[in-house]
Amino acid sequence: MAYVIAEPCIGTKDTACVDACPVDCIHPKKDEEAFEKEEMLYIDPVECIDCGACVPVCPVSAIFPVDDLPEKWAHFTARNAAYYGR
Repeated sequence: MAYVIAEPCIGTKDTACVDACPVDCIHPKKDEEAFEKEEMLYIDPVECIDCGACVPVCPVSAIFPVDDLPEKWAHFTARNAAYYGR
C-alpha cells in the first residue's frame, strides 16, 4: 500500500483527494451510496500508484505514505485495505 488515509479524515470526508487521484482509487465518492454511511474516505491499496497527488490537496493532512504513517494511526493501514476487502 502506497498511501493511507488516517484519523483526521473522520467526519471531514473532503473529496479534493478523490478529484486529484488519477487512478480513481479513493472511495466512497459523494455520488456513491456508501458515502453517507462511512465516516471517512479510503485508499485502495492495490489500485494506488504511489503518485502522491492526493496529499497536497487534503485540507486536514489525513493522507500519509505508509512508511510515514504516525504509529498512533498504524491501524488505519488495515482499515483502508478492509474497506476494499483486501
